[in-house]
Amino acid sequence: MNFDFDQIIERKGSSCIKWDGMEKFLGAADAVPMWVADMDFLTPAFITEAIIKRANHGIFGYPLRAEGYFTSLKYWLERRHQWKVDRDWIIFSPAVVPALNMAVLAYTQPGDKIITQPPVYFPFFTAVTDHKRTLVYNNLVMKDGRLSMDSENLEALAKDGAKMLILSNPHNPGGSVWTREELTRMAEICLKYNILILSDEIHCDLVYKPFKHIPVASLSQEISMITITTVAPSKTFNLSGLSTASVIIENDSLRREFNEQVEHLHINWGNLFGNIASEEAYLHGDLFVDELMDYLALNIEILEEYVAEHLPKIKVIRPESTFLVWLDCSEMGMNDKDLNEFFLHKAKVGMNPGVMFGPGGAGYMRMNIGCPKSTLLQGLEQIKGAFTNL
Repeated sequence: MNFDFDQIIERKGSSCIKWDGMEKFLGAADAVPMWVADMDFLTPAFITEAIIKRANHGIFGYPLRAEGYFTSLKYWLERRHQWKVDRDWIIFSPAVVPALNMAVLAYTQPGDKIITQPPVYFPFFTAVTDHKRTLVYNNLVMKDGRLSMDSENLEALAKDGAKMLILSNPHNPGGSVWTREELTRMAEICLKYNILILSDEIHCDLVYKPFKHIPVASLSQEISMITITTVAPSKTFNLSGLSTASVIIENDSLRREFNEQVEHLHINWGNLFGNIASEEAYLHGDLFVDELMDYLALNIEILEEYVAEHLPKIKVIRPESTFLVWLDCSEMGMNDKDLNEFFLHKAKVGMNPGVMFGPGGAGYMRMNIGCPKSTLLQGLEQIKGAFTNL
């Protein structure tokens, strides 16, 4: 491999939430952090070197996004996901979550119904409720070890007057990579009932073989015209701290309304180093992503084999994407409070409790395996030890 994913990087003291924020956010400072969604791998050197080169200039005034910011993303999406977008469809956002909130503000009114599909990334919920919109659940169902959409219930909710659907594509948690058939059925319902699709595709590059990410807006122009897509290099290249994402909207009217939110909030300048990192990632990141996914796939194999041999009361929901693994802990016979207590304070492994992700999350934990395999094994051995002491 060209990249050393086995390397242990000391992150304590680097002012990162994952390691230095455990006491504040989890209530335990001494756990192995396998929770918040960033990885313990070095950002690739071609990105770091570009940032250092710019930093050496020594002046950090208001940034201007170079044309390469837009064209690098345009060609990345075409090269990696066979999705052709125009440069003019791309809008800056400081991150995906702010983009979700701006879209809710731009396209809906207080009281409007917005559909989410839990268990799902929990900021989806607050993007709705913080702005006094009505949160509606189309609960995913577990079928053959995979979270799947309930199309019949989705249509019933759509018929009841929803204005927007917020989609996690690929899905977090659980890692489902939605198939063309699943996305088409969902989009057809949205077209039929005049529902906008807000598609969070931040994990689109983190897909395991043989699965294939399909941008929902790439299904057809008709579907693209009702779709707002968010992407970012942050998860793929470990760049969350640089606050840079992009929103892709083909529909001129929808794009204008979203742009108004960005401009009214005066957040369109962005982050100087985030602009550079995004461009470099999308220009030169292919080999890194390919090797990263091979390494993460090995970590999943290690996890599955270890759990099958030593932790029979835990079931691994094998992800089709992401470095976030959904663990079914229902056979442990604990309520969610005790489950979190067991992992955090007895095993001393910090994970995200499934209940954070809404209906369908009870009895589950979300584990971040975006780490060197030695860290993964340490966490697993501590969980095994905690079971022994039950």
